[in-house]
Amino acid sequence: MTEKQIVVLGAGYAGLTAATRAGRHHRVTLIAPETRFLHRVRQHETAAGLPEHRPALAEVVRGRGVRHVPARATGLDLAARKVFLDTGEALPYDTLVYALGSRTAWHAVPGAAEHAYSAERAAELGERLRTAGRPGTVAVVGGGATGIELATEIAEAHPAWRVRIVAAGQVGGWFSARGRAHVRTVMARLGIEVHERHTVTGVDAGGLDTTGGRIDADLVAWAAAMEPHPLAAEAGLTVDPAGRAVVDGHLRSVSHPEVHVIGDAAAVTVPGTGTLRMGCATAQPMGRYLGKLLTGRTDKPFAFRYAVQCLSLGRRDGLVQLIHGDDSMRPSVLTGRAGRLTKAAIVNGVVWALR
Repeated sequence: MTEKQIVVLGAGYAGLTAATRAGRHHRVTLIAPETRFLHRVRQHETAAGLPEHRPALAEVVRGRGVRHVPARATGLDLAARKVFLDTGEALPYDTLVYALGSRTAWHAVPGAAEHAYSAERAAELGERLRTAGRPGTVAVVGGGATGIELATEIAEAHPAWRVRIVAAGQVGGWFSARGRAHVRTVMARLGIEVHERHTVTGVDAGGLDTTGGRIDADLVAWAAAMEPHPLAAEAGLTVDPAGRAVVDGHLRSVSHPEVHVIGDAAAVTVPGTGTLRMGCATAQPMGRYLGKLLTGRTDKPFAFRYAVQCLSLGRRDGLVQLIHGDDSMRPSVLTGRAGRLTKAAIVNGVVWALR
């Protein structure tokens, strides 16, 4: 072990993966308020009332030179190379790994933050569904992967509830024709009402106001979009218009090269692939790469190519969409039980690969 001070902010897919790998040869301080790993790609299961799969961080980092500090970063002094915590401490670093990820974006929609359940509140939503005196209506806002998985999981787990999905565009519109068709088939089978091209303009205790008219709902789940944590911009790292830190080919901040930025917080452009989208599929490979870079096992630039996109569609169905390396769609898909089992294997492999 060396005495180089490596501090990792965030224990998500990118940060935890980088910490465990760098911790094989360096002493690493991992700063994260939680004591268990948040498996975000399974939050739809939590909302539906299924058991959570959250290994303890102590178990994940066991045997590595990683010290977990259960605190929240409140500020950075990039000139002095210090991280300020909500405990009042100021931790110095030689190398900072910024991996604070993303959070729900409310898009300044009136009432959304007050009346809707975000992905971060999946357990609360699940409790409301479980303890409600009578079944009602759930409106899921967002036609992306999170919204689709959330709507189908709730509809299957709570068949007495009416589920509506509300999207500004087309639900699953980025998939191939076969992929979109399968998503719609499953939603029809589960009785999910689809409201496409309805931009939400307001949320209240009784439902949604949209550009397509009023949509009543007893509960609203918000899965419309994610935004990067604002600390990078507040601290003075160079960020893109969306607030993601701009990095070079070795995932170093272009303005502060002693800071590596990975995961949803980073605007990463890979030649031949393009600017990477947010998500576990891109975050964990960044963490693996950075672990190698920090331990001297590579000096090459970060490289990445896409392979598949996958969805859970309840417990009995799924979709695995084959894609080109640049994230464009191939026509082929894997659906049904085979798609579900493949998705489950991928998701389970994510936790295994954290170490």
